[in-house]
Amino acid sequence: MTSLATSQTIASPQKEPRPGRIAPSVAWPPAYDIFGVPVTACTYDQIVDVISQAAEERVPAVVSLHAVHAIIESTRDPQLLAKVNRFAAVLPDGQPVRWALNQLHGVALSERVYGPELTLRLCARAANDGIPIYLYGGKRDVLEQLQQKLLERFPTLQIAGAESPPFRALTPEEDDAVVHRINESGAGILFIGLGCPKQDHFAADHADRINPVQVCVGAAFDFHAGTLPMAPAWMQRHGLEWLFRLSREPRRLWRRYFYTNSLFVAKWLAAAIARRKSPANNNRHDHSQLR
Repeated sequence: MTSLATSQTIASPQKEPRPGRIAPSVAWPPAYDIFGVPVTACTYDQIVDVISQAAEERVPAVVSLHAVHAIIESTRDPQLLAKVNRFAAVLPDGQPVRWALNQLHGVALSERVYGPELTLRLCARAANDGIPIYLYGGKRDVLEQLQQKLLERFPTLQIAGAESPPFRALTPEEDDAVVHRINESGAGILFIGLGCPKQDHFAADHADRINPVQVCVGAAFDFHAGTLPMAPAWMQRHGLEWLFRLSREPRRLWRRYFYTNSLFVAKWLAAAIARRKSPANNNRHDHSQLR
């Protein structure tokens, strides 16, 4: 395993995690059914407040950000879907996911919750409130650049640890060591940048062992390290990030986007038709946090 030393360490004493996996004082925003996936309806401010509260109170939880690809991956894999349904929050990372949430459930969200943007807002709050963070995922050089840029932007941010895992399954011994390093670091928030669905499997499989709030942020590490360009703002507003990425990697991505985008639209139309036929159907998703 490749491990990176951080430029800042934590000198404060460790806080013991609370017993159990749910604390009544941490109230996660409501979630609604999008093709079987419980998507949380919230603003940036709401989710930053809740994640920060959980981190400060040492309440473990899993938060993931889902664009169209992640939603479809979850619907295609029953095992993954079962894991995602236990997350504390699945956020509408893609504009089409937000549009579907608004159209099917009338939640009137004015903006999505975008992984790279949420990462910066959480880092700003963590720097302000003294919440250490941990970075897990990405290549070694990406993590080095990411740490440098985050500390330039947030000088008081405490980066308790950062490591680049190997591109293979961890051995049981390596896995135990990862969990130990993360928990002993004193981090309150663990950012996971392994890509979908690998990061979701990792977070779910470690939900009962990792103490910080796990936040699956996809390509945010590459974006903020400067190794991967973001789509222009106008493309982001109109849900065209997939087209921007496709234009840069057409051979690798055309099948993925053709399939997932088409299936998402088909499922959305089917859900809209079903909703018209059953207007009294209860659309609130009864989701449970990880225990």
